[in-house]
Amino acid sequence: MQHAVIFPILLPLLTAALLLLPPLQASLTKRRWLSGLGLFLLLLSALFGLWQSGAGVQTFYLLGNWPAPFGIVLLQDKVSALFVLLSTVLACCCWLYSVAGEDERGAYFQPLLQFLLMGIHGAFLTADLFNLFVFFEVLLISSYGLLLHGGGKGRTKAALHYVLLNLLGSAVFLLALALLYAMLGSLNMQDMAQRISQLGPQQALIVKAAAGLLLVVFGLKAAILPLHFWLPAAYANASPAVAAMFAVMTKVGVYCVLRVFGSLFASNAGELAGFGQDLLWFAGLATMVLAAIGVIAAQNLKKLVAYLVLVSVGSLIAVLSLGSTAAIAAMLYYSLHSTLMAGALFLLADLIAAQRGTVQDRLVSGRPLQQAWLLGVLFFIAALAVVGMPPLSGFVAKIWLLQAATESQHRIALWSVLLLCSLMVLIAVSRAGSTLFWRVNQQQVSGNRAQPVQWSAVVLLLACSPLLVVFGNPVMQFCLEAAMQLQLLPNVRATGGL
Repeated sequence: MQHAVIFPILLPLLTAALLLLPPLQASLTKRRWLSGLGLFLLLLSALFGLWQSGAGVQTFYLLGNWPAPFGIVLLQDKVSALFVLLSTVLACCCWLYSVAGEDERGAYFQPLLQFLLMGIHGAFLTADLFNLFVFFEVLLISSYGLLLHGGGKGRTKAALHYVLLNLLGSAVFLLALALLYAMLGSLNMQDMAQRISQLGPQQALIVKAAAGLLLVVFGLKAAILPLHFWLPAAYANASPAVAAMFAVMTKVGVYCVLRVFGSLFASNAGELAGFGQDLLWFAGLATMVLAAIGVIAAQNLKKLVAYLVLVSVGSLIAVLSLGSTAAIAAMLYYSLHSTLMAGALFLLADLIAAQRGTVQDRLVSGRPLQQAWLLGVLFFIAALAVVGMPPLSGFVAKIWLLQAATESQHRIALWSVLLLCSLMVLIAVSRAGSTLFWRVNQQQVSGNRAQPVQWSAVVLLLACSPLLVVFGNPVMQFCLEAAMQLQLLPNVRATGGL
C-alpha cells in the first residue's frame, strides 16, 4: 500500500469528477449515493493513514517518483494523518445532514464538497510550499461556490468580502514564495529548513520579510486578530452544512503555522529560530478576548457559534506560540474537540431556527419548538462541551491547555484570559439556551420538524465529545507522540508514485 498516502487527495478528486458527468447530473439520488460512497472510502483511507502513521515513521510520497526537491512531495505523519481524519469525519456528518434537502438548493453542492476535501487534504499532506499554495487555491475556489450555495442577499455580500480578501491573500502568498525561492533556491520544506541556518545577514533579512508575509497569509486563513473580521458574517450566512464544514477551514491556517513555522524556524534555524512566536502569542490572546466579547454581544445563534470558532482559534494560536511538546499536544487535542463541536452547533442552530418561525435563530422570544426536548438536550450537551464542563472533552481539552503553560513564563496571562473567556462563553450560551427554549410566547407550534438524518448528523458529532474522553488515554498519547515527532529529527521512509 505504498500509494495510500495520496488516496485522501485522489479519492475526492475522482469522486468530484464523476459527479460532474451528465448521467449523474440528471439524478440527485445518484449524486448523493456516489458522494456518500466516496466519503466512506475516504474515511477508510483516513483510518488506514492514521494506523500507518502509528509506527512513528514519516512517509514522504514522491509523486511520479521525481526526487525531492524537484517533484511534488507529500508527507504523511501523525499530525497530518490526524487532521485528515478530522476533516473526513466532519465531511461525512455534513453530507449526512445535506441529504435531507440542503443539497437540492444548488446543482453542485456534492462535487464542491469533494473538491473542498481535496484541497484541505492536500494542504495537510503537502511538504512543499508551492503545492501548499496550489491546494489553498483548490479549497478556496471550492469554498467560494459553497458559500454562495443557496443564494440570498446576506450570503452574497459575505461571499464577496470573503472572495476579495482571499484573492489579496493569494497575491501576498505568491510574493512570499517568490522571495523565499530567490533566497533559498527551493520550496521543499525539509530542504528549506536545512538552508535557512546557513543564510548570511542580508539573505536572512529578506527571508524574515517573506516569513512575515506568510504569517499574514496564514493569519488570514486562521482568522487571527486583526485579520478575523471576514469570518463571523461568512459563517453566519453560509448554509448549515457548509458552515459546519467550514469549522475545519480555520484549522488549516493553524496547521500551516504549526507545520511551516515549526519546520523552517525551529531551534536550529540560527538567528531566525522562533520567528513570529511573540507576535502569535499576543495575537492569540487578543483574538480570544475579542471573540469572547463577540459571543456575549451576538444577537443570533449562528453568529454566536461563529465567534466560538474564533475563541478556539485564539486559544490554539496562543498555546501554539509556547512551542513546547506539551503545548502542541494539547493544541492537537483541542483542535479535534473544537472543530467537531463547532460543526455540531452550526447544524443544531439550523434545526432550531427552522422551528421558530420568522424570528429564526435570533436570540429573542419566539414560538415554542416542535421538538423542544430533543433539541434542548442536544443543545445542552453541546453547550457543556463548548464551555468546558466535565465529563465532556471540552473539560479535558482546557485542563490540558492550562497544564501545557505550567512551565511557561506566560502561564498567568494564558490562565487568566482562557478562564475569563470560558466564563463569558458560559454566560452567553446559558442566556442563549434560556431564550431559545424557555422564553417562548403563546403562538401555535409550527415549523419544520428535524428529519432523522439531520439530528443523526448532530448526534454523531456530539458523540465524539464523550468518545474523546472514554478513549482519552490513547488519543492523548497519540497527540503527545505527534508533537514529539514534529520536534525530533525526521524518521523518513520515502515511497514513489507513478
